Amino acid sequence: MPGLPNMRESMSELIPICPSGDLSEGGRGVRFSLTAGGEDATGFAVRYDGVARAYLNRCAHVPIELDWNEGEFFDSTGLYLMCSTHGAVYLPESGHCAGGPCRGGKLRPITVVEADGMVFWQPDDYLTPVRA
Repeated sequence: MPGLPNMRESMSELIPICPSGDLSEGGRGVRFSLTAGGEDATGFAVRYDGVARAYLNRCAHVPIELDWNEGEFFDSTGLYLMCSTHGAVYLPESGHCAGGPCRGGKLRPITVVEADGMVFWQPDDYLTPVRA
């Protein structure tokens, strides 16, 4: 399979989030700790349209966490990610605001890789592993 050796080499840069089976289509998400711009924060992973996706757990309207209860990010239809505080809704496939007070904002995506039955996230210049 083309590209597989490179993915294997970069696996050392990936940080495990959860087993793939923990994410069900439009269901509960999994929170994970990280550092965002030097501050402690959380990210979250969900499954939508068969794909694992992850975002910084911070509303574009007001920088607060989205989930209603731990891991509950989707609205009741399972079609949108929703901020529990002000009702901003986001498209799960892109993180773009779909309605509410987020007006043109978007969630900060986190690069995820699903391999060997696990979901991993990849740090970048802004999002890094939790500080020791």
